[in-house]
Formats: sequence, structure tokens, C-alpha cells
Amino acid sequence: MRGVNEYSPLNLAYIGDAVYSLLVRTKLVTQANRPTSALSKISSDRVKAASQATNYYRLQQFLTDDELAVMRRGRNANPGQKAKNATFADYRNATGLEALFGYLYLSGQVPRVIELFEICWSEDHEESQR
Repeated sequence: MRGVNEYSPLNLAYIGDAVYSLLVRTKLVTQANRPTSALSKISSDRVKAASQATNYYRLQQFLTDDELAVMRRGRNANPGQKAKNATFADYRNATGLEALFGYLYLSGQVPRVIELFEICWSEDHEESQR
């Protein structure tokens, strides 16, 4: 397996998207027994580009310099496709967040992935309660 720094930021975002989505789904299933249609709706709201872009900014204060660099590399990567249902800025920031999660996951830093996800989740939960 290659070193995690050898992967393109878009490859990191590709795996990070799956990691983030799995964490959201796991959190939802373990919170309450809901119909799958409700799970899908809530999950979609949590993983859409606009929500991830918000978390891109939210996490910055908690990141190391290396983590910030990975997230910026992801944000600055040229996706080669147009964002569906998102602004270009939100799509790029979401890609940065996904790249960070992919980087941490592939480098074996799963506890850090979970720590950062919990920050995103707790902030999202607080906003939805307002």
C-alpha cells in the first residue's frame, strides 16, 4: 500500500466521503430505532455539501498544521465536475473535509477521525435544537 501522502487529494476525498457517511449512519442508527426512510433523510442532510462545508470551517481551530494542509489541498483540488445541489464554494470545502477524513482514516488515525466527527456532530446537533 502506498504512503498516505502519495494519494491525490481527490482520492483522499473519495474514501473520506465513505468514512464520513458511515460515521453519520452509525450515529443515527445507534441514537434511535427509526424507519429507514427517516434515516435516509437525516443522513442526506448531514452529508450534503453545505453541511460538510460548515464543518470545514468549524474544525479548523481543532486541527494540527498537517491536518489543515491536507484539508486545504482537498479544497484546492480541481474536481473536474460540477457540484450538484451545492454552490461551487460549498462543494470545494466539502471536498476538503472529506480529504481530511480520508487522510486520517488511511493513515490509521481512526480515534482522531472519531474525535473530529464528534465535534461536527455535536455542533450540528446544537444548531438543529435552536
